[in-house]
Formats: sequence, structure tokens, C-alpha cells
Amino acid sequence: MTDSPIRIAVIGSGPAGFYAAGHLLKDSGGLIEVDMFERLPTPHGLVRSGVAPDHPKIKSVTRVYEKTAAHPRYRFFGNIELGADVTREELRERYHAIVYATGAPTDRPLGIAGEQLPGSWPATEFVGWYNGHPDHPDLPFDLGCQRAVVIGNGNVALDVARMLTLSHDELARTDIADHALDALKHSRISEVVVVGRRGPAQAAFTHPELLELGELADADVIVDEAELERALAVAGPQLDTRAQRIVATLRDYAARPPHGRRRRIVLRFLLSPVELVGDDRRGVAEVRLVRNELRPGPDGGLRAEPTDELETIPAGLVLRAIGYRGVPLAGVPFDERTGTIANDRGRVLGPDGPRHGEYAVGWIKRGPTGIIGTNKKDAQETVDAIFADLDAGLLPDPPAPDPTDVESTLLARKPELVTYDGWTEIDRHEQARGEPAGRPRVKLTRIDELLRVAASERPAADGERDGVTTR
Repeated sequence: MTDSPIRIAVIGSGPAGFYAAGHLLKDSGGLIEVDMFERLPTPHGLVRSGVAPDHPKIKSVTRVYEKTAAHPRYRFFGNIELGADVTREELRERYHAIVYATGAPTDRPLGIAGEQLPGSWPATEFVGWYNGHPDHPDLPFDLGCQRAVVIGNGNVALDVARMLTLSHDELARTDIADHALDALKHSRISEVVVVGRRGPAQAAFTHPELLELGELADADVIVDEAELERALAVAGPQLDTRAQRIVATLRDYAARPPHGRRRRIVLRFLLSPVELVGDDRRGVAEVRLVRNELRPGPDGGLRAEPTDELETIPAGLVLRAIGYRGVPLAGVPFDERTGTIANDRGRVLGPDGPRHGEYAVGWIKRGPTGIIGTNKKDAQETVDAIFADLDAGLLPDPPAPDPTDVESTLLARKPELVTYDGWTEIDRHEQARGEPAGRPRVKLTRIDELLRVAASERPAADGERDGVTTR
């Protein structure tokens, strides 16, 4: 390794980006400097804007990220968008390596007729709406219908179903965005049907998420026992422990008599949507589905394949939760099939092999799989590749590595740049807003509000600290 500082740019401030930054700073023996770039004024990615508001324990992982952010060789540049405020080529001139940690911000479409009708939404946008993501506060979700259908069988699908059925008292103790809290208070939705194309033993949601449904104060969980047992009657591979727990809990729900609560969540399996029916004026009215059967696949597992049997469910709101997808970055090789940056264990791959000095981490590297903690091991793999390339002399030497030049250039282009101190001011402000109501925070949901609060901590006001610009 060289004795000169190795400067690394991390693009994205979600869990993957922070774990990568943490590994780089901890394992480098003082040789690494990390600058993190984030499109929004706020860090933490899906921990802030994706984790359900009633899951505060999961959000406590940000304490780990705060320790990384306190490191003297870490800087945060918020409200800076790659491609708009700074280009990949400019970063290559200033850093020895770039780590792309941009996640998977869009949804996977269903690819069926009627998907674009009013009332049909990607779950990603609904999640962003109730979590106060600045891209989504004004989305016109119509909660005046009686039934919503959620397409998908992962944790996001259960999160969405739970958020539609939590009581106002349950929601009012969380950091849900105020606009969503008010809208859900007046929601007329009384039934949420969660539809999965595979069987209950193949469901992608976790057992703790499934158990939470049974603890709702204002909703019954409905599972049709006969339908459940038909789906489980197909001979297949022996169920692992996780699947056994899920099946046991579903059987418990099926045996429970309804308590007559105001709302209900109906869990359905072996159904795939084939069409959304409605019109452009009134929106979605029905979901047409085909019943599937589980049949042995070439890999020895069970595959869901359609039959000739159709079913129609009336619904005024449809939320598709069948997965997230990454988006291409200008100049970075992208695999359209997987929705990820083309890479080999984190090394970005061009037509002629690895692009030395460019790396990927998290969902943009491996696809939208795993939980938040999965990103820690994933980030270590990428960081190991960076150190191996550094030891082998494969990292390019940037012609303009001056750290002060980076910040001055960004400030000249974007005076509203937000440092980590600016984010800390936002954090304090939101927590203070929530304190009178006993809430963890009341989020600011608009860019201008966030920038106004962060403004008192901008570098121009704070100056330099020990020869290094503010974090």
C-alpha cells in the first residue's frame, strides 16, 4: 500500500453505502478517506424511507452509521446528485475509487393489461409516501374504496397491508409522515387482500412479519383453511425451519374465528394477476387472477404454473409489491436482465473485464435480496476487492485528488449542499417536533424545508476545521 491518502467516493448513503464506508475506514490503517454523496438532503436510504414506521427497532441501526459519520476521514455531501451536480468522469479525476451504492429505487412492473389505470400503484411509491420521502408527499392515493389488493408475498407486501389496517392510535406513535397519518385516519378501506403467486411454504416474507399481523388491534387475519391445505397438499421438497414456522402460523390463523374487528387482512396463495379492469376516469375496479398449481421444476423444487381457472376480486386500490429494481447510471455498465450494475463480487465489469477503480455494493450489486444486515457482509466483500486491487497497484491515480477542491467545486454549483452537520440539525429538528406528541420524530417531507433547517450548518458558515472541511 502507498503512504498517501487513498480517496474513495461512495455514491449513496443507505445501509450498503454506510457499511462500505465503515469497513473502508476501519480496516485501512488510516490510509482511506471517504466522501459520501447523496441525492437527498438526508442520509440512511431505506432505513429512513423504506422501513415501516411501526418498526423503530430496525431503524436503530442508524446508530452504527452515526459512528462511521463521526470518523475524521469521512465527509457527507447531501443534496448532490450523480449526473446532475457532479459527473462520474469528474469523480474519476478526484478519487482513486468509486463505490456505487445507489440501491434499487424503482419497482418491477406486473406487465399486464390495465396496470397503468388510476388506483394501480407500485408499492415503492406507497412506502415512500407514508415514510415521508421527498419524492412522494403529493401522490394522490385514493383510500375511499372498501377493498385494496396487494400483489406480492414478501415483507414489503405485508408492510403495506399492515399500514393500511393499523389503527390511528397505533400509527400516531410512529414517525409516519403527517400527510399519510391524516389520510389513513380517514381511510374507508376495510379489507386488504394479499395475493401471492406461489404457495404458502414458498412465501418470501419472514416469520416475524407474519406474526405481526396477528397482533393488530383493529384487524382480523383471514386464511381460508381449505384453500391453505390444498396449496400444501402438493408433494415437494422437505420444508426448512423457516417454512415450517410460516405454515404453522398460517394454520393457526386459519383456525382462529374472526373477532369482528373493523378491518381484515386476507392472505391468498397460488394466484397471479392477469388483468386490472376499470377505466381512465374511475380507475381500477377489479383484479382478474388465474389460479396456479405447484408442479415440480427442473431444479427439483416446486414451480407455480397457471391453470384455466380464473377469479375476479373487486378492488379500488391495487399495490404491486413484487420486487425492487435498480436503474442505470450514466457511463456505468448495467445488466438489464437483473437490474444491477454488471459486476464480479463488487468489481464493475466492462466489455473487456474489470473497470479498475469502480465498484458496486448492496442492491445495485446483487439485486433486492436480503435484510438490512445482509449489506454488511456484502459490503465487506466489495471492500476486500478494493484492498486487493490497491495492494496489486490496480487503482488508478486521480490527477486532482485535493479534498478541498471537491467541496469548493460542489458549493459553487450547489450552494444548498448539505453536510453531515446539516443532517444532524435536521435530525434534531424532527425529533423536537415529535417530542410533544410522544413520537420519535415528525419528518420534514419537502426539499425546501429540509434545506432551510440544514442551512445553519453549511460549510460556508462553519468554515474549515483543522485544515479539513466540515463533515
